[in-house]
Amino acid sequence: MTVAQDIVTAGIDVGSETTKVVLLGHGEVLARGIAQSGLDLKEAVNAALSEALQQATLDRQAIRTVISTGLGRRAVHFAKDDISEFTAAARGAVFLYPNARTIIDVGAEDARVTRCDATGRASTFATNDKCASGTGCFVRTMARTLELPLEEMGPLSLQSSAPVDMCATCVIFAETEVVSLIHTKTPQADIVRAIHDAIASRIAAIARRVGVEVEVILIGGVAKNVGFVSSMEAALSTKMVVPDHPEFVTALGAALVAQEAGQATTRR
Repeated sequence: MTVAQDIVTAGIDVGSETTKVVLLGHGEVLARGIAQSGLDLKEAVNAALSEALQQATLDRQAIRTVISTGLGRRAVHFAKDDISEFTAAARGAVFLYPNARTIIDVGAEDARVTRCDATGRASTFATNDKCASGTGCFVRTMARTLELPLEEMGPLSLQSSAPVDMCATCVIFAETEVVSLIHTKTPQADIVRAIHDAIASRIAAIARRVGVEVEVILIGGVAKNVGFVSSMEAALSTKMVVPDHPEFVTALGAALVAQEAGQATTRR
């Protein structure tokens, strides 16, 4: 029996800071939705899903299968199933880039590295420890310390002319170190580069434990920070491939798994 091509599936990634939804149909992404996760995860899920449905001009009944992922994936009570972020990231990355073999996912509070095969199956993976110094929260905290808009951190980092060592691995100690650099009149660009280099160094160590195999795909919200991308490339001595919508790749992977589940149901 031929599988219908109009099956619409949804992948919902409930992260610590934002909740992302990807609707998949006709073999392509139909729409994306995003909302702040906040304290009420169910409300965030409904808001992100409503945005995606409105964008695709669909109603909720059009969705055949939903798969959830992310730290708050159990909040999606109507999902058929849930999968790990490692599985979802690998599936989404290989869908976009068939040669993807290493996926580095850096979000607000987590950093994950996954190595996968050509089918998008995660084979080896690791995550950061509880310290936030290898995540987006670290960049945000340092931006506040420097009294800089978050969106300026990346471009400013690329203007650095001299590397600066930042030894602290704890957010609190790093903030003290940044203040000290400010007082010694260290150029802002050099301080910001040091911040990105410090994050990249921690994540590169995780990646080496997993084993870095090209093509390396950098996803998650922090992947939109050009300064961080540059620091990651230097830390691993390899090019990072950044998708157009890096924060939605994990939700895309969940939608792909939902698509397979929907097709299996149709075949029956």
